[in-house]
Amino acid sequence: MFQPTGVFPALVTPLTEDGRVDEPKLRAVIDHLIAAGVDGLFALGSAGEIYGLSAASKRQLLEVTVEQVAGRVQIWCGASEITTPDCLEVVRMAHQVGGVDAFSVLTPYFMTPSQSELVAHFTQIAASTDLPVLLYANPGRTKVPIAVPTVVELAAVPNIVGVKDSTGDMALTQRYITETPDDFAVIVGNDAVILPGLFLGASGIIASTANAVPDLVVALYRAYLAGDHTRARALQALLGEVRSLLVNTGTFPIVIKEAMRLRGVDAGYCLAPAREIPPASAAALPGLIERLDAALA
Repeated sequence: MFQPTGVFPALVTPLTEDGRVDEPKLRAVIDHLIAAGVDGLFALGSAGEIYGLSAASKRQLLEVTVEQVAGRVQIWCGASEITTPDCLEVVRMAHQVGGVDAFSVLTPYFMTPSQSELVAHFTQIAASTDLPVLLYANPGRTKVPIAVPTVVELAAVPNIVGVKDSTGDMALTQRYITETPDDFAVIVGNDAVILPGLFLGASGIIASTANAVPDLVVALYRAYLAGDHTRARALQALLGEVRSLLVNTGTFPIVIKEAMRLRGVDAGYCLAPAREIPPASAAALPGLIERLDAALA
């Protein structure tokens, strides 16, 4: 059942060197994340390298995810293609697979639709499913913002239930929260501002760094819920360092996968040409992981 609360790693896709889904590694990653206490998994997102996966690989990834999760946590599925018809095809595929609790739909990328075209895009996708749909705003990567009036208009669509906000713009996050209905969820999608987003009223977290540091993100969320704001602030500061290294260096998500390997979880390769760990990142990772482990001990 869909609940827009808690911690959802933006699931990486473990791949073989030649770009095939590595099923054993995917199953191990899923079990590791669930054991760390996450509330759900967000499959087929940008951290999962969807931009380079074939339709067959996307289906395989979702089938394995649903089978391995086996109802233990929620599964949110990305339907984030460049065009409306391609998004609709992913929704159809996910319904055939089954086991999905909600969809997240990124704005188109490469093309730059108008706000009225975005309304039509999201509305048509929502009409194709009876599952909850989350809008996904990530203009830093797509160059396509979702304006506040657009979100307000789309919030009136019965099964458009929230927005994943990866902008990192706290003024915009606050407007998303205050100008939409109380039951419209705002999910923090930028790991650097999880705690500020929660303080403003966001209900949940989708974090790419949670692949490598699920224990840290879960501890931060639980400290916030418990009212231990001193610990929550310290953990957010540490997570900010983690994000800077894992997301802002190297070709995304290669440093995330390297950090996972150093913490004992092999997530395989990234799609070529992403192959190089920046030397400075490789040198900094062990010390950062040591400090992380000490903070969570």
